[in-house]
Amino acid sequence: MSKFIIAPHMRLHEWIAVEKGYFVEVGLAYELEDQLLSATGDRHDLGDRVGAYQTFEKGRTCDVSSACHWTVNVAAASGHGKLYANAYSVSPCGIFVPNDSDIETPEDLANVPISVGFQSGSHYSTIQALEPFLSHNEINLSFADGLLFKRMENLIDGVVPAVSLFSGPYYFMEQLGYRKVLDTSFMMAAMVSEDAELEDVEKYFSALRMAQKDIDLRQELYTHYYRNEFPERFKDQMDTRLFGPGERIVFEPYSREIFDKSREWIAERNIFEDGLGELTYEESIVAPKMAEPAE
Repeated sequence: MSKFIIAPHMRLHEWIAVEKGYFVEVGLAYELEDQLLSATGDRHDLGDRVGAYQTFEKGRTCDVSSACHWTVNVAAASGHGKLYANAYSVSPCGIFVPNDSDIETPEDLANVPISVGFQSGSHYSTIQALEPFLSHNEINLSFADGLLFKRMENLIDGVVPAVSLFSGPYYFMEQLGYRKVLDTSFMMAAMVSEDAELEDVEKYFSALRMAQKDIDLRQELYTHYYRNEFPERFKDQMDTRLFGPGERIVFEPYSREIFDKSREWIAERNIFEDGLGELTYEESIVAPKMAEPAE
């Protein structure tokens, strides 16, 4: 029997499910495959204007993975997999600058290059959060500084003036005393490969539901798992006792209304010049009956 291939996404849930045996408990034969994990963080340096959407275009080799819901939405409607519609998640995210920066308010970010991942969560969420403060002409996004860990490293090394970060890097910046100028929290969604077994998908999310309950009850017992995906360079500096719960999975539908409104928002800002995909909501999603979690 082939194993269900899981790509972790810089969150706690998969690591808890592995260590506490939840995947085994629900009967899932699985394997973790982190396509972006490296000791140095170099795999997060994908080049200019290469982000989460481009990894879906290229083809991910796992059965399930995650990205911001905007990108998963467009990728699924473009035929690069199926959006899992029985749950979504919400992640804290923020724009950070050095503590000695002259940038103190969102208005101070006018025309300042802000490092984000191209067509990734930080791209959309930075626009969304800054629109109440700045005109579109004043929002200056830089797409050349890599994905999550590479952007974090560039800020620490003084290469860039402002960076959007989420997950462990969000809390690490707070620990190191970097200034958070603005919260930019955003939704994420899961992408399921076309040939994934739906029974395995159900088992996977049943295990994550148990992990979410653990995080809700005693987050301090599990924040050490952030270390699993951090570059080695920073692990000795990390005090994960200071870190928060990060991404939270919400077991509510990613509805047609969410699907349509998200696409309207993307189209209005012309983030995808070649269109948002032609598939309908029904053609873009998968929504199997959720298996009941084990007691």
